[in-house]
Amino acid sequence: MPSPKTNAASKGVSYESIVREVQAGEFKPVYYLMGAESYYIDRLADFIVERALRPEERDFNLIMLYGADVEAADVVNAAKGYPMGAQRLVVCVKEAQNIRAIDQLAYYLQKPQPTTVLVVCHKNGVLDRRKKLAALVEKVGVLFESKKLYESQLPAFIGSYLRRKGLAADPKATAMVADFVGTDLNRLAGELDKLAIAVPEGQKTVTPELVEGLIGISKDFNNFELLEAIAVKDVLRANRIINYFDSNPKENPIQVTLSALFKFFSNLMLAYYAPDRTERGVAQWLGLADWQVRRNVMPAMQRFTGVKVMHVIHAIRRTDARSKGVDNPATGNGDLMRELLFDILH
Repeated sequence: MPSPKTNAASKGVSYESIVREVQAGEFKPVYYLMGAESYYIDRLADFIVERALRPEERDFNLIMLYGADVEAADVVNAAKGYPMGAQRLVVCVKEAQNIRAIDQLAYYLQKPQPTTVLVVCHKNGVLDRRKKLAALVEKVGVLFESKKLYESQLPAFIGSYLRRKGLAADPKATAMVADFVGTDLNRLAGELDKLAIAVPEGQKTVTPELVEGLIGISKDFNNFELLEAIAVKDVLRANRIINYFDSNPKENPIQVTLSALFKFFSNLMLAYYAPDRTERGVAQWLGLADWQVRRNVMPAMQRFTGVKVMHVIHAIRRTDARSKGVDNPATGNGDLMRELLFDILH
């Protein structure tokens, strides 16, 4: 159950700390799991249920409720029940963001049932920490906020996920998966599961070739390769990639490419202000892996001036607007990208 340590709520309550306590058999009366990233909420809820009750105990001691179907009073009534032939009763509330007057749970938490573990899954939102319910949850249980990962955190997530399966990933393969899948962690975990199953017997590394064959990404024609070509001003290679994108627009939408370009040149602009202009210093300044800086950022810093980078960022924004029809009655996306690439490389 991998997670970067930055995915944590206040007062040091992290995904890892919850897992460690539950593994040790230490259960709190309430776990309020909230936030924008459903991946961690779902996995923590499943993990708590799995550890709190043996399979044969769940028929009578696991109560599943759904926010669209219940009110706060129904949750309280369920939580006040008693276990049958088990050490504890588990009440798991899914989609709790749909419960009206959720603050009424505060009355229950003033004196929670000692044999009940209440797990509340509140997605796409958070409790107001200034209100009584949040304070009571933190006092008697766990208030965990599951935050969306930044793109820069994806390589660490991918590496951690695969290590738990006894695998490593080639840095290029990691970048290809992160670039193609993005920050949807449920989808990312699914793709990594497929890769883990497909690794040949006796092999312990996920390679770019495996990613290409299974996920459908071309190892030679993707945004990662485009950025690498631009970083060293390889005009021929960059144009070949753009032409490939134009012939496969569904697999290579212009908005995704523009986003990758904007992120790259924004980081490049920030790199000029790094207090330490060494590879390690720039990597720490940007929050990137050393190999990413070595492969793309450092070569680009040698070939693009700060003034040129500012011009490129403006050109990317202009292309983005034109791709959406602003001041552009007829130019297709392929030609827009070719114009932008010429602007970047000359």
